[in-house]
Amino acid sequence: MDIMKKLKEDANQGSLFSKHTLDNEDLSTLTGFAEAIIKQDAFVKELDEKLKEEKKKLLKMTDEDLPALMTEANSMEFTLLDGSKVTIKPQYGASIKVDNRPAAYEWLRKHGHDDIIKNTISCQFGRGEDEMATQFKKAMESFTYERPDGKEVSVKDMVTQAEKIEPMSLRGFVKERVENGDEFPMELFGAYVGQRAVITTSASGARLLIPSECGSGAGWSESTPRAGARRVRGRCRPC
Repeated sequence: MDIMKKLKEDANQGSLFSKHTLDNEDLSTLTGFAEAIIKQDAFVKELDEKLKEEKKKLLKMTDEDLPALMTEANSMEFTLLDGSKVTIKPQYGASIKVDNRPAAYEWLRKHGHDDIIKNTISCQFGRGEDEMATQFKKAMESFTYERPDGKEVSVKDMVTQAEKIEPMSLRGFVKERVENGDEFPMELFGAYVGQRAVITTSASGARLLIPSECGSGAGWSESTPRAGARRVRGRCRPC
């Protein structure tokens, strides 16, 4: 039978999913779909968790592992066979803790950097106060309002202010200060400077450049160099 048709009919009659709506065959089919949804939901959540773990691994590779290897090899850049470049670039970040926000914002204002602070002023009205909201919008400069019951209300008491700094603005501020050599309380702003390996790829795909014979100057190939040597920007050095 057409289950969807029957469900629509039962819904119109106000008896959807009642004990008398579905026979055993219909109930078995719907149960199967419900169980499949539960399994699929669990599978998607599992994939989400797996993706988070893989992203952490990728971040460790780009921000820790490869920069450390390149620093050890005394190289800030090397080139792949297709022309793609791997470069070490500074990575700036910051996150102001909630408890530090008042002091951080005060420091920004005191030192003339308050332009990165975003302010949101909002005013909330209750049910049945639509007319009051309309009048308030037309006369924001007014500081008091008389309710229909004759009670005078201070607009100041109705307005809330939310301050925030967009993450990109904060990172830009930290980057500018660090690169200009300007001192600022990094701990207060939760600021840090790290390194990230950035790969600028070409369209043909990336392959690592290695020497055909380590130390021989015989040129480049895709073969593996002899054990105990590493190729860095055209130079071989012992590991």
